[in-house]
Amino acid sequence: MKYTGYIDINKPIQEVVDFFAKSDNQKKWQDGFIKKEQLKGNGREAGAAIKLYYKFGKRDMILTESVISNNLPNSFESSYHHTHMDNTMKCSFVPLSEEKTRYQYEFEYTRISWIMPKLMAILFPGMYRKQGEKWIRQFKEVIEKQ
Repeated sequence: MKYTGYIDINKPIQEVVDFFAKSDNQKKWQDGFIKKEQLKGNGREAGAAIKLYYKFGKRDMILTESVISNNLPNSFESSYHHTHMDNTMKCSFVPLSEEKTRYQYEFEYTRISWIMPKLMAILFPGMYRKQGEKWIRQFKEVIEKQ
């Protein structure tokens, strides 16, 4: 399952990229984010691994982010592992003007191994898309308020 999209942000590319690159900002735009733990490497450099902790209602979720490439300010790619699924995220930042940046993204779920998430993906594929796009919209809202 793969989906792509973009959102235009009313901020200069360097400001958008700097905000994106600082992983401490995740708590500002990803609801449910609790903390991160560096497992390998430095920050979000290529080869780094980071454990990400989330809480959604009574459910806890732990993901391991593995940074595939970090070519910021142009692009960033990482993979995410969870007990029941794996996915990748590719994003790029394109200046549209001095004060406007396009954030392009691609999410692909490469493994779903538990019956409930598989059923949800078959019956309600938009559910997976909604969460990623919600966080992208929140990213735009938070950075534009700064």
